[in-house]
Amino acid sequence: MEFYEVLKNRHSIRQFVDKPVEPEKLKRILDAIQSAPSAGNLQAYKIYITQSQETKSALSEASMGQPSVSGASAVLVFCADKARSSFKYQELGEELFSIQDATIAAAYAQLAATSEGLSSVWIGAFDPLEVSRVVNAEPYHVPVALIPIGYAGQDIRKTSRRPDDEMISEV
Repeated sequence: MEFYEVLKNRHSIRQFVDKPVEPEKLKRILDAIQSAPSAGNLQAYKIYITQSQETKSALSEASMGQPSVSGASAVLVFCADKARSSFKYQELGEELFSIQDATIAAAYAQLAATSEGLSSVWIGAFDPLEVSRVVNAEPYHVPVALIPIGYAGQDIRKTSRRPDDEMISEV
């Protein structure tokens, strides 16, 4: 799929069919994440991946019961690795750069999933302590996004976007 086509085709999908994501597609998504830019090339994030129904259900509960988490084929939990970034950038690395690194990586995952003919949704509403417990995260790995991935189980509904003149100012 051509790049701009990927951008136009990426939509939030909250319902998935019961079909596993092929391992080679998941591998290409993970490979694409490796291309994401990061502060100082530290790649200050950790990704916890699960395809276990038990773990997905626990993550769904930690995400205010959102069914897209338990219904997806795979869930990628993106965590900021505050320790990795702070050794070079101190507080700014810990409080900002590591979070930026993790969110950029998550966005790359969503675009790669779209390119693979898969769907995803960004989950930002969750209890970070409970998500950390479920994935057994290191104390310095702070969850910033959950990305459920799978085959769409709903029609894609194009959402409206703000006009450019509301978002862009030339200075």
